[in-house]
Amino acid sequence: MSEHWYEQHRPRFERAQQACRERHCWSPFAEMPGLYPDAAGAQARAQQGFAAQLGRPFVLEQPGRIGSLGEEVSPYTQEPLGIAYPQADIDTLFDAAEHAMPAWAAASIEVRIGALMELLDRLYREHLFEIATAVMHTAGQSANMAYAGSGVNALDRGIEALVQAEQAMRAVPAQARWQRGFGSAEIVLDKTYRLVPRGVAVCFACASFPTWNAWPSMLASLATGNPVIVKPHPASVLPMAITVRVLRQVLVEAGFDANLVTMALDSTAEPLGKRLVQHPLTRIVDFTGSARFGQWVERNAHPAIVFSETSGCNTVVLESVADLDAVLRALATTMCLFSAQMCTSPQNLYLPRAGVRTPAGLVPLDEVAQRLAAAIDAVASDPKRAAMLLAAIQSPQTLDLLQEMTVQGASAGRVLLAPRPYAHPEYPNARTSTPLLVQTDKTQRGLYGQERFGPIGFVVACDDAADALAQATADVREFGGLTAFVYSQDEAFIAAAEDAYARAGAQLTINLSGPMPLNFAAAYSDYHVTGLNPAGNASLTDLAFVAARFRIVQSRRPAALQPDLQPDLQETTP
Repeated sequence: MSEHWYEQHRPRFERAQQACRERHCWSPFAEMPGLYPDAAGAQARAQQGFAAQLGRPFVLEQPGRIGSLGEEVSPYTQEPLGIAYPQADIDTLFDAAEHAMPAWAAASIEVRIGALMELLDRLYREHLFEIATAVMHTAGQSANMAYAGSGVNALDRGIEALVQAEQAMRAVPAQARWQRGFGSAEIVLDKTYRLVPRGVAVCFACASFPTWNAWPSMLASLATGNPVIVKPHPASVLPMAITVRVLRQVLVEAGFDANLVTMALDSTAEPLGKRLVQHPLTRIVDFTGSARFGQWVERNAHPAIVFSETSGCNTVVLESVADLDAVLRALATTMCLFSAQMCTSPQNLYLPRAGVRTPAGLVPLDEVAQRLAAAIDAVASDPKRAAMLLAAIQSPQTLDLLQEMTVQGASAGRVLLAPRPYAHPEYPNARTSTPLLVQTDKTQRGLYGQERFGPIGFVVACDDAADALAQATADVREFGGLTAFVYSQDEAFIAAAEDAYARAGAQLTINLSGPMPLNFAAAYSDYHVTGLNPAGNASLTDLAFVAARFRIVQSRRPAALQPDLQPDLQETTP
């Protein structure tokens, strides 16, 4: 069955290979909900299925069940989902994964890739709106973002991981004949090279974007022969539970043990993360989440290898612009997108104290800050637009942080925009907030020198443009940063910024404005994270993201040659 799947999905896979080579725009999926076949019917079925699941046990057959857990609360209704998921004994899950691995590891590359491409196709055709609805009511994303970012774009990242995995594995030949003279003797050896998976992978899914990082991580491990134990965030279990259930069904249909993929559920009160990381059978850890726990994982996972994405201060440097209003509108929209609950959201804007150069002359810093605040407020003051862009706040802790940062911002600078709830037009009880924007200066690194997760931004006054660039890149090197943005009409300054951000290890966007969100990361084209600063040690999705998930073991023996090819052994006889 899975060999048939490989041939069935080969055209799509080969097209993805081309996109990865050329790094151009491509997706096999409908990128907007309205373009999806039978979108209205699929959405209606998803809503009905979600409503039917509320307050009921989630059916997921896996070994070692010891009870049930579930503590999800919808950010839109602020009511518990009431879904009870199976809780499993951790040791039993690891034992089951180890038992399932040999047959999967022995399968051909084509069989594994075929099964995983079938999974992605099935998630798209049969479960996309179901997963989008689950993401919306656990992570708080808008319906459009849940479809596009946590659905289609996450599927693309999954295919991209399979392309890189296939390339890494194909680079190793299955066998070779080696021949060399030693003195008067000619030695001929037949060598075989075996790809051996590292072992059980533990994949941590984050609360605000559960599928986007988890799907490529899971597929990178599975494609290279490793079983996966998924550890969802207790607040966002449903999207990953659906994924695990579908993947287990696909594996069984392909003739393999479903326990190649299982789910380890924990609670906020009794977390399992450290046990999973330090379990003696853990060999791979994919972690997306807080910088604090991510650093612990990186320090304590040995002998497992770690692929991490944590958090950082995403920076913007404004030196000079052709159209200040267009730039500020683009920044405001991106800072509002999903209430900045994205790892790529810009947070700190570094400006020369004298202001920003424009074709109309120098615009003072205070005026730039006020105009940015007005652009953000224009988004937040329109409930319909706010619902589409700001969406909902995933965690109540983010609201607490907003209040704390408002107080600190007032004492360390000037509050340009104070956060307030906005009235969601569809969900009157939604957990919402407009952004906080604080104006301060470079001496207040204790305020802005770390990721403040949520709709929080800082305008930072610096001595001049060179100092703004130096401060921004220093903060990236020290505190981490995934994305960076520079606006300048000076090519020499742009060249300096490219060099500085390359050394700091942040992906840089230059002079972008317009309708595209500034932090949009395109699968098959954009590398996500560099691994060169504290914001993470891995990149989605390059060869390094997959190649270390297997190792190469060889065997060699004297070749069985034809009689006329036998080396002359007479001369070597003592």
